[in-house]
Amino acid sequence: MGRSSGIRTFLRRRLNIRHIALMAQLDDARSVVRAAEAAGMSQPAASTLLKGFEEALDVPLFERHARGIAPTAYGEILVRHARAILAEIEQVQEEIASLKSGLSGQASVGAVTTPGTNLIPLAVGLLKQKHPGLLVSIDIDHSRPLIERLLGGQIDMVVARLLDSRGAGELQFEPLGEEFHAVIAGGGHPLAGATGIRLQDLLGQPWVMPPPGSVLRDRLATVFLQQGLPMPANVVQTQSLPAVLGLLRTSDAVVPLPRETVQPLCDSGFLSVLIDNIGVAMSPFGIITRSKHKHSPGAQALLDAIRTTARTLYPAAHGFAEHDGESAAVNA
Repeated sequence: MGRSSGIRTFLRRRLNIRHIALMAQLDDARSVVRAAEAAGMSQPAASTLLKGFEEALDVPLFERHARGIAPTAYGEILVRHARAILAEIEQVQEEIASLKSGLSGQASVGAVTTPGTNLIPLAVGLLKQKHPGLLVSIDIDHSRPLIERLLGGQIDMVVARLLDSRGAGELQFEPLGEEFHAVIAGGGHPLAGATGIRLQDLLGQPWVMPPPGSVLRDRLATVFLQQGLPMPANVVQTQSLPAVLGLLRTSDAVVPLPRETVQPLCDSGFLSVLIDNIGVAMSPFGIITRSKHKHSPGAQALLDAIRTTARTLYPAAHGFAEHDGESAAVNA
């Protein structure tokens, strides 16, 4: 009890926004001198503040070595929360600026590719019907960096997968749907329109695959192994959808993709589905938010629009059960 009281006293009496900025700068610069300069403080003042933090928390926050400093595991927690506070302050400034310019607020969402190409555009369209003045920012990326930005307060919500237990106590997960991967080729591929194609029939084709270590690459290796097949020898590695589409347009390459990601291109004949479901089992994706974070009115409106749209797109996901993140532990 005494230790907690001492920490609260230290934070209330000593801490201001420059001190919070210093914590982030220490991680960026990995030097007390450079971090102090960036935060507008003297080097002795920065060193004293860092020492005060460590004494109040009774843990080492940064390790000192010949090349500078590096955060400890405890320091990483402090830095993450410092960045979240700075992001909240920046959001306040941006929302006030938006309101002054005639907008009604703003919201941001990050998403992995599949929901980013169907769920999110539909949800934003629904949102804009009711709130045309709301400024919406969309960030498409892989799950891990998106969750990092969510924990850092840089985006309001994420539609992605939970990859590991990092930050589990600070997150809520609402499962939405699963991805079923098809084998896709260009509309002019020699096998376009053929029926009964099996995975073994495509071993001689050039394949576009994600790099080793990704969830999809590992699951694909399992599928080939279970069918007693070697992995394709002719491979191009990329996770860029524009690059994938370019390769399908200019070559006879095939690629495993969630069909709904490129369904309009399949309907138009630009792409062709060779195998409808390759049997890759992926973890479900869902809405991920910070559990103790109160959303702005704009962010809450976007979250409601995503949930409403998801009920139509993913009817199998009955309700939106909240999980703390401990139920999923996979690698991206």
